Formats: sequence, C-alpha cells, structure tokens
Amino acid sequence: MTSILVVDDERSMRDFLKILLVKEGYQVKTAADGNQALESIAEHTFDLVITDIRMDGMGGLELLNNIKEKHPSLAVVMITAFASPDDAVFAMKNGAFDYISKPFNVDEIKTVIISATSKKEQTAEARSLSASFPEIIGESREMLKIFELIQRVAPTPANVLIYGESGTGKELVAQAIHRHSQVADREFVPITCSAIPQELMESELFGHVKGSFTGAISDKKGLFQMADHGTAFLDEIGELTPIIQTKLLRVLQEREIKPVGGTQIQTVDVRIIAATNKILEEEIMAGRFREDLFYRLAVVPIRVPPLRERKGDVPILVDFFLKKYSEAFGKEVQEMSSYAMEVLMKYDFPGNVRELENIIERGVALESSNIILPESLTLSAFRSGKEESVSRDFSPFQVVANEDELFAMGLEDAIAETEKKYLKAALEKSGNSKMGAAELLRISFRSLRYKVKKYAMG
Repeated sequence: MTSILVVDDERSMRDFLKILLVKEGYQVKTAADGNQALESIAEHTFDLVITDIRMDGMGGLELLNNIKEKHPSLAVVMITAFASPDDAVFAMKNGAFDYISKPFNVDEIKTVIISATSKKEQTAEARSLSASFPEIIGESREMLKIFELIQRVAPTPANVLIYGESGTGKELVAQAIHRHSQVADREFVPITCSAIPQELMESELFGHVKGSFTGAISDKKGLFQMADHGTAFLDEIGELTPIIQTKLLRVLQEREIKPVGGTQIQTVDVRIIAATNKILEEEIMAGRFREDLFYRLAVVPIRVPPLRERKGDVPILVDFFLKKYSEAFGKEVQEMSSYAMEVLMKYDFPGNVRELENIIERGVALESSNIILPESLTLSAFRSGKEESVSRDFSPFQVVANEDELFAMGLEDAIAETEKKYLKAALEKSGNSKMGAAELLRISFRSLRYKVKKYAMG
C-alpha cells in the first residue's frame, strides 16, 4: 500500500487530506510542521510527502531541503495558498515533484499523487538501469531504450552500427557494448576513419609487412589483428573509400585479412562496432557506400539521439560536468542558477553533449562565485561558426512598458502576465508541443496543461 505523509499546520487541511486519501486506498500519516515530519520520516517509510510551504516552525521549503539531503528518492509535492513564483522555482529547482496552489480540486490532488508515485517507480528503475552504464550519463526515456538495447545485444557476437550526430557519445555506447559483452576482458580497439590519410588506411586496418612501402621499416599489426578475439570500433565508417570498403567486407564475410605487402592470409575473430554521423542509406543511393557492407555492419542498428531530443538529461549532465570541472580547476562551483539552467533548457545544442561539456567547463573556469550565472554561459552556434552570449529572452519588466505601469497592475496581475508570456514562448519554441513546453519550463505536463487551460491558451 502506498504510504503518504501529509504536513500542514492547519488541522482542518490535514484531516481533509487524510480522509480523502484513506478513501482512495492510501496509508496516511500526518504532521503539523517540518520537525514533526522529519521525526515521522525517521520512524516510517513513505512513498510521498505532501507539505504546505508556509508553516509555523520549520516551513515546507526547509523541510524539502532536509528530505532531499537525507532521502533524495522520496517524492515531495508542495501545496500553498500563497502563489509565489519564487517559491515555485525554488521548490522545483530543489527537487519537488510538483507545486499546487490552494484552493485545489479533489481530482487535481489525485492526479498529482498518481503521477508522483508512478514517477518514483520509473525513476528508481531508470537509476537502476543507468547505474549499469556509468560511462553514459542519462535517465531519459530515450537513453533507457538504448541501455535496454545494449543489454540485449552486448552478449551476442552481432555487429552493431551506431548512428548519431557528432558529440552525442557514440563511442561511449560502443564501449558499453564491449564492457557488457562476452569478450569484455579482451581488447577494445578504436579507430577514427576520417582522421587517417586514405593512403595509410589499409595499413592501419590490416597491418603491413616490413618493406611493403616507403617507411615500412618493420612489420606492423593492424586494427583487426590488435582486436583479435575482442572488439574493433570503426568511427565515421562513412568516410572509407570504395576499395577499403571492399576489403572490409571480406573481413566481415570470411574473417580473413591480408597485411599490406604480405602473402599470408590471417584469420581473425573480431566483433565489429561501427559508427557514423551520416545517413548511410543516402550514401548507398549516391553510390558512395556499398549496400552489402551496410547490411553486414548494421545487424543491430542503434540511434543515439541528439541532446535536443532528450532535454530531460541536461540537468544531470550539468551536475556531472560541474563536479568534474570544479574538481579539475580546484573550485567550489556547486550549482547552476535557475535562470542559467533556463537558458540551457531552451538551447538546441548543435554540438550535443560535447558542446554542453564545453559550456560547463568554460562556465566553471570563468565563474568567480559558487554558482554559475547566465552571463557566464557562452553558447557556441557551431552551425553558423559564431559565438553568442545568451541572456534571458524576457523578464517580468518586459510585460509592460515601464516599472510604474508594472506596479500599477498589482502583483497578482503582473505574475499572471509574466506566466502567460513564459507559457506562450515555451509553446512557440516547442512547436506547440505541450510535452516539449513542459520540458522547457521544467514543470510537469499536468501543471502545464492546467496553466494552459487556466489562461485559455488552447
């Protein structure tokens, strides 16, 4: 039975929620403030905490921080009669599952509870699965599908073709496949096909014998010889010339190689993982890539999504890179400001994870405080070859012409106008996708749907 702790300094609200939730089949305990809540959490196991924000004694935000410090996987939903955007941002940024304003209807609280408890189960499953692949940072649905595929294909000898834009982490996926394979104790030998002059490619792949060409002063093993009984990783496979493609096809079909200048055919037993940022089907149609080689390589195709398609992984990637470069630079930059994170969540990352790492490395290097602010972020527009400093697209003061007009509106109206502007911008940015807009705003889909309905935005 799902166990819920209700925290509110108003007894009537505690009793109301307890009666409601017990009728729904939940096991419920209550607490009158944050201190009582922590005592109850220390004595019992809960699946969800529902807490008011403004309370005598320890308030909801302080309680949230204490819970996330000691019980990071425990879901927390914040409820308050004071609709403060600052409190909402703080709560969500510090790990709250959702934020609901009083008065709320019964269906709304039921929906939030169902979402929070199911999210906890999904998050636990995601963390368990992603823990098997520490070399790859990600807990999004897109990455979980890749982890599951790796688990299925890794123990087999099947060749794998990894698709993905530059900077998405294709080699990390290849390494994970090798690490979970039957030959994990053997060599993983990578080669970047575009980085080697074409005249030397045959020697790099198949080796050569002494005197076979100028400069061949001794015998040399090639990639497949070094990876014998292990894994050979061929990155940027689409750059191979037709001649090399033909020779590679023979390796795949016959498991044989002949070193440059040699006469003896050697047998090799190699699992091949290839990667490309090209669409090889188009290369085949253009006559630049052999169709039979493609089918030999792509026994199991894996597509690594660009970062813009898995924005949910941006926060955990940011945390990872913050720790990495804070340690490397001897700094104490511990977090990203909410506005800086907002900038990142709205950016498309043409350079993918590699670009995000560069952004965080630069931000840590330039930041003089212990928190990265928007002005420390310089997002490189790789496609245009330019660099542009990104600031917030709008602020509350842009809702109206001047500050006097802003204050004349009153706080509630100003908050409403600002919220509508954020919603409109997020919907436009995401192509009117509510899921995409919710991701950009870092709120739940349910919250976004409620706000869109509230402001009659479609």
